[in-house]
Order: sequence, then structure tokens, then C-alpha cells
Amino acid sequence: MPSLLRIDASSRFSGSHSRSLADAFETAWSARFPGGTIVRRDLATKPIAHIEEATIAGFYTAPESLDDNLKRALALSDELIGELNAADTVLIATPMYNFSIPSALKSWIDQVVRINRTFSYDGKDFSGLVKARRVVVVAAFGAGGYGGALSTADFVTPYLKFLFGFLGVADVTVIPAEATTSDPATAASNVHRARIDIHNLVQAA
Repeated sequence: MPSLLRIDASSRFSGSHSRSLADAFETAWSARFPGGTIVRRDLATKPIAHIEEATIAGFYTAPESLDDNLKRALALSDELIGELNAADTVLIATPMYNFSIPSALKSWIDQVVRINRTFSYDGKDFSGLVKARRVVVVAAFGAGGYGGALSTADFVTPYLKFLFGFLGVADVTVIPAEATTSDPATAASNVHRARIDIHNLVQAA
């Protein structure tokens, strides 16, 4: 059966546009794939720990050489990578904070970007190892996002597209809701447009 991994990165609950758009995607996806499996990771209600020295040491230690301390340090990374690789579709719901992704999402990324688990390096070339078929990012841009005055300062879109491409996911789609801190009519129109894009994307899957 199809499976969806949903990652929510917004610190807000009430009034969060990225969460609202993720809800719309999840509803449409559930209707499109009845009986599909959904795993949810809310990075605000259950923050992901930053990687520590022992985590990094474990990343670069051969599996047969891991001691109990390193295994404990890798337990969260193992769990998150397992969720990532079990998903057909990964849904990332994120706002843009200060031109980039929230630190909560970066902590998740740092736990899952791991040599010989989600990417490999043979001394010459990198290869992605993530098994997810596609990643969909629903992103809320308070200051305008695409085409706005600060469009060149959007480090959310290129970063996430590069990151998941590096990890081996060829299909990475970003659906933006722009100018969400603008006047209510403009914000509502942009969110509505994003909802239409979400519906069309899910139906085409």
C-alpha cells in the first residue's frame, strides 16, 4: 500500500499556513489512496535532538564496530531513516524563517543525512540511497517567496531541492503559499492557489 511520511516544521499551531496546507495534502492523499499508511512527525510537539559528538562518531563507524554507547547515539537517526525509507511520498510542511528553514527541520535533516545509509561516497562520486519516490514541500513565505521583492533570499526552495536530490529523490516538488503576512485578501488568494496546486498534484499521482 502507498505510504506517506508527513513532517511538520512550523513552531505555530493556530494560524499556521504550512500546517493548513499539509492538512489539505493529507486529506487529498487519503482520498486518493484509501487504506494508505500515514506516519506523522511534528517537530514542534516532539523536537528532534541536535546531533552530538557521539552521533557523528557513530555515523563514521562501521556497523560491526559500534559499541553500546554509539548504538544509543544512533538510535534516533536509525528510527528517522527507517521512517524516511519506508515512505513512498514524503511531505515536508515548513515556513520560511529568516530566509531559510526552521532549526527544527534542520535538526531532522542532520539526523537523516548519513553516509552509507542515505548517501554513499566511493572516493569520487556521491550516490543517493533514499528509497522514497518523491518529496513534496508545502512552504509558507510570509514575505513573498517566489517573484517577490525578497525572492533572491529564498534559501528554502533551492536547499531542499538540492538536499533531497543529493539523497536520491528525483521527484521534488515545492508548492508555495506566498505573501502570507500580506493583507488578508492577498494571503487568502495565495493560499487558495496553493490548495488547488496540491489537489492537482495528488490527483496526478
